[in-house]
Amino acid sequence: MELATSEVPLSATLIGQLDSPQNVEVRARVEAFVEEMRFTEGVEVSKGDILFVLDKKPFIERLAAANGALSEAQAALKKYEADVARLQPLFEKRAIPKQDLDNALASVDVGKANVATAQSRVESAQLDLGYCDVRAPISGLIGAKQVSIGDLVGKGQPTLLATMSTLDPIWFYCSVSEVEYMQAQSKVASSGKAIASLPLTLLLANGQEHPDQGKFVFIDRAVDVKTGTLRVRAEFPNKEKLLRPGMFARVRVNLGTRRNCLEVPERAVVELQGRSFLWVVGEDGKAGQRAVKVAERNGSNVIIEDGVKPGDRIIVEGVQKAREGAPVTAMTAAQFAAMKSAAAAKPAP
Repeated sequence: MELATSEVPLSATLIGQLDSPQNVEVRARVEAFVEEMRFTEGVEVSKGDILFVLDKKPFIERLAAANGALSEAQAALKKYEADVARLQPLFEKRAIPKQDLDNALASVDVGKANVATAQSRVESAQLDLGYCDVRAPISGLIGAKQVSIGDLVGKGQPTLLATMSTLDPIWFYCSVSEVEYMQAQSKVASSGKAIASLPLTLLLANGQEHPDQGKFVFIDRAVDVKTGTLRVRAEFPNKEKLLRPGMFARVRVNLGTRRNCLEVPERAVVELQGRSFLWVVGEDGKAGQRAVKVAERNGSNVIIEDGVKPGDRIIVEGVQKAREGAPVTAMTAAQFAAMKSAAAAKPAP
């Protein structure tokens, strides 16, 4: 292979997990028995839809009692106000002592307080009664039910009834090391872009690519001192609702292109005692081993940063047969393929 410069696309692969922007737990807020379940597990529901119906009879009774107490307080307040209206003219005529009028006025204040207390109890009873219709807090996909009809829920703590998630868009979470983050920053800076604007490709577990590109939406403010990693979040459209929370996925980050690169197949690089070498065919047709500096990998190829130059011929196939200073008969890949084809077409003796 004769070396020539080229533009190499730079990319990085992140491994992480998918999650929903909203995972909402639907819980019972009052103590009651489950009477109805009005949804199908694993389907989309809309915000405000009734999911569960709890036994309302005890709460209806409490509301009726609270309304009765409110009526009594309002009746008592009317009496106190009537007493004040009757005693006020008498006091002005000095027909009664001032203490009688003061007691009547104080009774009005107490009556107003009793009405306010009774009104709050009515509102509390109405609120508890409304909690018997357990509604969807968001629009999204609902999971499996966690209770059955006839179960007592809400006793001592808000019982989990079901969990809902929004799926479009879907979030991808991963952790990157501080070294990877700094390397990505330096590569992106050379292209004049920002990490937040880099196009992302989601690679699914079956090897296929997600049709819609994503973007970074969150990079944590600090590195976790325990793991030395930085929390990163990306967002992808999920119109088909194919992606679900909990899935493992890989994201390929397009870091731009690197110009004037010398790219060789990885199989041509020989590693010896922690150093990398290429076999180079000199102008005299003899092989020589040359130390090189490998910058990074790009798929099945590697980028050579130092040690060789454009125009050098390197051995790609048959590296194990090369010897220092030994003459070699070098062929290009096209010549080698043509020789193999001719040998295959030659009839056997």
